[in-house]
Amino acid sequence: MELDLTGRCALVCGASQGIGRACAVELAKLGANVTALARREDALRRVVAELPRVHGAQQHDFLVADSGDTEALRAVVRSLTAAHPVHILVNNSGGPPPGPLLGARIEDFLEAYRKHLLANHVLAEAVIPGMREAGYGRIVNIISTSVKEPIAGLGVSNTTRWAVASWAKTLATELAPFGITVNNVLPGSTKTPRIEQIVATRARKSGVDVEAMQREMESEIPMRRFADPSEIAAAVAFLCSPAAGYITGINVPVDGGRTRSL
Repeated sequence: MELDLTGRCALVCGASQGIGRACAVELAKLGANVTALARREDALRRVVAELPRVHGAQQHDFLVADSGDTEALRAVVRSLTAAHPVHILVNNSGGPPPGPLLGARIEDFLEAYRKHLLANHVLAEAVIPGMREAGYGRIVNIISTSVKEPIAGLGVSNTTRWAVASWAKTLATELAPFGITVNNVLPGSTKTPRIEQIVATRARKSGVDVEAMQREMESEIPMRRFADPSEIAAAVAFLCSPAAGYITGINVPVDGGRTRSL
């Protein structure tokens, strides 16, 4: 199986922590040159310093940008693509705050769409020309299992994730003739600050302590545990590899079997 990414350049968003950081690590292990993108420069410097280097020519760097600032994001990524092509794009951003759909503000939807759908689109448009010229392109979007089954208490997130999934499926069809793949990885409950926020919110509403709520949530997962970010990253890295060249337009749940639908 051909997994080697030596000579390929990857842009990983939300790479300062959690799933994004784990994706940066896994792609670096396969030999890619990784550019980590997030808002916090101090965290990015630490991530880049710790990324694996499996061959002498491998170089890693970072970009500071906020996915909610569309024009600034566009400018930062264009500066990157002007220097060299990006062969791999991992779209990843923290999810909208928990809450029911009823009562959600219009501003909540607009902010979520800006940080996810619009940010993904801006990044894709910036890197696709270089992918076409290089004859190699992989776009992987970190979304959520809510694409298959809406999750209670995540109204704005459920709505936004569906929009991103539809965008990705449409883009996959348009880019397939050029050998560029577009796929979605759908994490289940994963040990990140995001799941800590969700657990705490549910615990508060249910009047139980956080540990009890986490045990309850884990009991709903056939594997009886939350995922480690590296387990999500492994699926992402495979989809970015040469071995996955004929896989496009799919949703891949990585959730310990929690999603009941096919």
